[in-house]
Amino acid sequence: MKVVVKADILGRNDTAAAENAALFARHGIYALNLLGSPGAGKTSLLEQTLQELAGDLRVAVVEGDLFTTKDAARIERCGAPVVQINTSGGCHLDAAMVAAALKRLDLDALDLLVIENVGNLVCPAEFALGEDEKAVVLSITEGDDKPLKYPLVFKESAAAVLSKVDILPYTNFDMASARADITALHPGIAIFPVSCQTGEGLADWYAWLRAQVAAKKAGKEVH
Repeated sequence: MKVVVKADILGRNDTAAAENAALFARHGIYALNLLGSPGAGKTSLLEQTLQELAGDLRVAVVEGDLFTTKDAARIERCGAPVVQINTSGGCHLDAAMVAAALKRLDLDALDLLVIENVGNLVCPAEFALGEDEKAVVLSITEGDDKPLKYPLVFKESAAAVLSKVDILPYTNFDMASARADITALHPGIAIFPVSCQTGEGLADWYAWLRAQVAAKKAGKEVH
């Protein structure tokens, strides 16, 4: 019975996700589901990204957290429209939550929507939100063993951002091993080692995002 219940939950979620995806398509919005553990650096990455893209792309953010509006406040200070979703203990966002948040945004005024999911490498990977693609943030401090321990999120993601590389010399994180494991799980995935403190690698991440948005606007398949 547990399998049946889970299948029913995922089935209802997929229906709502398809409706969200259709909405994004009608408005020409590229939607990115940003995943990662608590403290991986998702919000810091978003802050840098919003400041960089402000001149040429219209971006909004949906913030997912168990409690508080702290991350939403950080995003708001960057000047981007933001909607906070508090799950009150739930370990992931679902498509219905995102659908409700979208009603509070002017979709005609957007090119890019970033959905920062609840900090978790497990549950969020299982629930589609209607996004075009997922991206996962893995910090150097988490260890290079995480891709093989949490394979689904890396298999499902079009990009992997390896954050906090400025402290790489002070850790035992094996960059070559992490890259090999990630590409073994998802051949062709885009990998971006970055530092939000020094700016290292961020230009490649920005270029990738701009390319994905342009492809969506042109009606091409994003990848």
